[in-house]
Amino acid sequence: MARATVRYVCQACGATHRKWMGRCEACGEWNTVIEEAAPEAAPKGLGKQGGGRALAFESLAGTPITPPRRVSGLAEFDRVTGGGLVPGSAVLIGGDPGIGKSTLLLQVVAALSQSLEAAFVSGEEAIDQVRMRAKRLGLAQAKVALAAATSIRDIAATLDAPGGPEVVVIDSIQTMYVDTLDSAPGTVAQVRASAQELIRLAKRRGTTVLLVGHVTKEGMIAGPKVLEHMVDTVLYFEGERGHQFRILRAVKNRFGPTDEIGVFEMTDAGLVEVPNPSALFLADRGPDAPEGPVSGSAVFAGVEGTRPILVEIQALVAPSSFATPRRAVVGWDAGRLHMILAVLEARCGLALAGRDVYLNVAGGLRISEPAADLAVAAAVLSSLTNQPLPAGTVVFGELGLSGEVRPVSQMDNRLKEAAKLGFSRAILPAGRRAARRPGADGLEGRALRHLAELVRLFEAGAGGRR
Repeated sequence: MARATVRYVCQACGATHRKWMGRCEACGEWNTVIEEAAPEAAPKGLGKQGGGRALAFESLAGTPITPPRRVSGLAEFDRVTGGGLVPGSAVLIGGDPGIGKSTLLLQVVAALSQSLEAAFVSGEEAIDQVRMRAKRLGLAQAKVALAAATSIRDIAATLDAPGGPEVVVIDSIQTMYVDTLDSAPGTVAQVRASAQELIRLAKRRGTTVLLVGHVTKEGMIAGPKVLEHMVDTVLYFEGERGHQFRILRAVKNRFGPTDEIGVFEMTDAGLVEVPNPSALFLADRGPDAPEGPVSGSAVFAGVEGTRPILVEIQALVAPSSFATPRRAVVGWDAGRLHMILAVLEARCGLALAGRDVYLNVAGGLRISEPAADLAVAAAVLSSLTNQPLPAGTVVFGELGLSGEVRPVSQMDNRLKEAAKLGFSRAILPAGRRAARRPGADGLEGRALRHLAELVRLFEAGAGGRR
């Protein structure tokens, strides 16, 4: 009997090796190379002589058929998906363990079950365990069909039957397996094959498939990277363990905008939508805070997708007792903080080399846009000089290495959101386009061209306050 051909596949990047090795040569990860059975070779003689069917091309000017979206009624979830789920689409949801992925999808599928045939297939929990969660969430009466299975053959046969569900949740894709492969569930080959079968079924029947994906210790979705290319939408469910806020972020969406976020609050009764996240993130740091402004704090007017969000940025500058001062960052890019500190030293003449700098984005939100540079610099300067910003002030702007303050996108939306929440002042980039913005929404604007102007504001008493 001929010996089966084997190959060695990295479970982190999917690279194939001829022999086992402790460290993958492609991605550099250790102990991720696992032996798998090699797939059957493709038949030779492909093409017209091999019996291939000629494709019928169509004109690009044809009228596309746009099916109606499946709206769940959870406004934050529908916002992130672009207005609802598209029939025949595959959505991948990733997040840290225990962050609330299964809870969110159970609430979504329960809401969709009011008008659609919905199913929840769990490969990690028994049916009674899913029922316990549904009872805790108050969803025990929802018309959701439950099943505990891991075989893709069984799941596909059930979904492909007449009257099958229109929306199905697979929790999770790493627990599913295809019995034609010899590798264990969760391996690169199994995850890829399982997702491919489910996506093919979704496209053929118009079923919306929601896949739960595990993440690695780096926060990336486990399995082959091709998994994110195969699906139509990739959502990340993120949040800090110490905060009750959860952020649903779209990083890929073929049917809507990317970088859109939805904000939820984790409670005993499940996830609750937050329609006005700016007021929630600011808490008691708004313009009407009872204790007044405090040093080391700046309110940043940011934009996540199409939604303007105001969030508090906190900084603490303290003398260092070590030869190398500490730089601790939560919710922002540590490398960008180092760049801003270097600009403050080299372009503005401030001495920060012997001081520890701690930076925190309040509320558990993670900021990625460069428009937060000026707000971070303002928070650092406020802590360094022990001078708070004037009450009711928002800050935004990008910084260059020469210290110039650069304009950012959607300045009107940022100012409108600040005015709506009661803010009266704005520190923003200068420029021809920004010159007419201050005062348009009742805000007193201070336009800056260089970071040194912000330093002089604090030296004069935090923006002119005597």
